[in-house]
Amino acid sequence: MAYESKAVARRRKLKDALIAAAERTIAAEGLRGLKARELAYKVGCAVGAIYNVVTDLDDLIFAVNALTLEQLEKTLTIAGHPQTDPVKALTHLGLAYTDYAAAHTPRWRALFDHRLPEGREIPTWYMANLHRLFVYIEEPLRKLAPAMMPARRALLARSMFSAVHGMVIIGLEEKLQHLPLPVLREQVTVMVTALARGLTQDAGK
Repeated sequence: MAYESKAVARRRKLKDALIAAAERTIAAEGLRGLKARELAYKVGCAVGAIYNVVTDLDDLIFAVNALTLEQLEKTLTIAGHPQTDPVKALTHLGLAYTDYAAAHTPRWRALFDHRLPEGREIPTWYMANLHRLFVYIEEPLRKLAPAMMPARRALLARSMFSAVHGMVIIGLEEKLQHLPLPVLREQVTVMVTALARGLTQDAGK
């Protein structure tokens, strides 16, 4: 095991504590609750010490959002794995996404509410984590339309995700068209099933 100096260990410990505190804050209040001064108070450090271990609060948000993506991926893995029928698999994936968003709304919203300053790009490692989620949609699509080119299938997976995401975000938004979760789940099921069966019919022509 490589030797770790006390200074490096302290920095790592502080960074871990900041990520944990940021995760609790975002899970409870969303991005609006994330403030440097409050984070420093929660972990027992000076505000300036935060910027000794991360560049800015955006770095902490990416770290927390990466943890959220891990949770979401586990949810999708459980939802899609036992399904051999691709239509049912896609439906279960859509419902799993809906249920996660409803149960963890503040941290789920943080995935999409986070905005970077102009000129700053999203880290490649974070984009890789995000794109990995689409594989769970692409696999049943491959079974539904085996002749479809991979690039087109990847695009379709993102389009289907966007359709479900749009329904969920509007359904959970009280100011627009808030829907009780059972009703939202029913509507997601109808939409995903219709899209999937449409692909099945097209493949059979």
